[in-house]
Parts: sequence; structure tokens; C-alpha cells
Amino acid sequence: MTSRRPTLKDLARAAGVGVATVDRVLNERPNVREATIECVLAAAERIGYPTRKLEAIKLDAARPIVQFGFVLHKPAQEFYRNFAHALKTAVAERMDIRGRCDVRFAASQAPSDFANELTAIAKTADVLATSAINHPILSETIRALQHSGKPVFSLLNDAASGVQQSYVGLDNVKVGRIAGWMIATQMREAGKVAIIIGGNRWHGHILRETGLRSYLRDFAPQLELLDAIVNLETRQVTYEATLDLLERHSNLRGIYVAGGGMEGAIAALREMRPPGKVALVVNELTNQSRDALTDRYVSLVIATPLDQLCRDLVASMIEVARGGPSETSGQHYLPPQLFAPESL
Repeated sequence: MTSRRPTLKDLARAAGVGVATVDRVLNERPNVREATIECVLAAAERIGYPTRKLEAIKLDAARPIVQFGFVLHKPAQEFYRNFAHALKTAVAERMDIRGRCDVRFAASQAPSDFANELTAIAKTADVLATSAINHPILSETIRALQHSGKPVFSLLNDAASGVQQSYVGLDNVKVGRIAGWMIATQMREAGKVAIIIGGNRWHGHILRETGLRSYLRDFAPQLELLDAIVNLETRQVTYEATLDLLERHSNLRGIYVAGGGMEGAIAALREMRPPGKVALVVNELTNQSRDALTDRYVSLVIATPLDQLCRDLVASMIEVARGGPSETSGQHYLPPQLFAPESL
């Protein structure tokens, strides 16, 4: 004779609670203590009472835990806040693992600050990714982490090239050439072009400068590229540098802000020139760059497809977290998103 299937009353009796409490637990209603939930679920498993919640817990327990560690910079900038949100979303969306996401921001762009954050987060993370600068201190830190079995991915900027697990971001030479194409297309007359970079430790910015210079040399020799201006990725320095450029070069045709600080260039152009008189190309679509596109102070925004980057990155991080670091460093390029005034 087949044994009787346990009832709700049987479960309540086994758990030592009332039927109403069992009902609230099984239907995931609020205001039930965690200890009560665990007691009811344990009793359900003990007496063989079938519950969807119990099955979900069993399935969840079967998924491996992966601890992700991310170290970004510039938390005050909208782009990096968006980046942090996209990383957390990409981890949460993975149903094949139980992802634990720790996103931190370096206190400054100093190599030691990036290194300290990476070392600290590696204590709990299985796999790491960072938007760090290029510097021997970072290379040695990342090399040591790789050797200790903690793979490190470089984001946006190819930090520790050849040492880290992989670079994930845009092809920065191509980005620079796109900026050159936009400026040369909009400005046919001879004149000067300026490029503003975050600093000489940003390998990605140097590559963007290389791409811009190569395009102008190939297709717009009438446009002279001035020496790069370093803005430390700050709005105020960019603002002052743009004002100085506009005062010193009456034939300034274009500006490319290759890193952060574009808000300063936008503000200076709004003060000193009508829209469209100087072709301004910037990176990343934010509220300010979108407004400047609409007002035609910005000619083109070259943006990182953050959602795709984060999904691809998390997939690669899971792979190496399970299989261990690769012996050879790789590169994963994503196609840039281009936004013009008419595309909004």
C-alpha cells in the first residue's frame, strides 16, 4: 500500500509551527523570520513534503559560487558609475553560477592605490578585472596575482599588457582613427587639431593619439595635430586647456578628448564658440555628452557598449575561474557605438 502523501498540517506539526506560518513560508510572504523559514524547509525535506521553494534551494546549492572583484576609478564620473552598475547586472544575470560581485574604486589614479585595491580584493575574489593605468607597480602586482591563481582582466586600458589574463575593451587605434575621420569630414579647411589625453600612463589614450595622427596623415594632411595635452582626466584642467587652445589658435578645427574630462571641453566651447565651429569628439555617452550632441557642440560620441562588454567579460571570467589562468595573454575587442546629433 502506498504511503500517504504529507499534508500541510503534517508539515506544520513537524516544524512546530502553525499552518498559517507554513503557508506564509511556502508562498514567500513577507515578515517571516529566517530561522522559521529554515525550520519549515528542513521539516519539509525530512517528511518528504514537496515544495517549489525547497527544489529551488537545492538547485541553487548545486550552482558553483564565483567571487568577482572589480577595481575601477573616478567614481564621481557618470560613466564609471554606469560601468559599476552594468558589471553588477551582468553577474546577477548569470543563472549557471552564484555570483558574488565586489566593485571598488581606487582612491586616486596613483599606481599604488590601484595595486592596494587589487591586492585587498584578491583576498576574497576568485577572478579580478580593473581599469588600471600602465605602470611597473601595476604590472608586478598583476603578475603576482596571476601566479597565485587569481586571473586579472584589463578593462578599457590595456594595463600590464602581456602579463594580465586578457584585455577587454575597444580597439583604441581604431577609436582614434574614427575621431580623425569625424573631424576631417566636418572640417575641410586647413588648420589645427588638438588631442587631450588623461596621461602618458594610459596606454589606451596613447593608442588613440596614434590612430588620430595616422588618419590625419593619410587622409587630411591639411590638418595639423598639435602635441597632446594632459588633463589628468579632470574637468577643470580640460576646461582651462580648451580655453587656452581657443585663444592661441584661431584656426583650431577640431578637439578630441581621448579620456575623461570632456565636460570641461564642452563648457569652454559653449562659452567661446557657436556650435559646429570646432568639431569636438568625445568618448562615452552620458547626460552631458548627450545634451552637447543635441546642441551640436559635440560632433561625435564614441561609446563603449557597456552591457555587451560586461556580459562578455563575466563569461570569460567564469571560464578562467573554473579552468585557471591562461598562460598567454589575450585581447577581446568590441565594436564601438557611434552617436551623432542626428542619431539621438
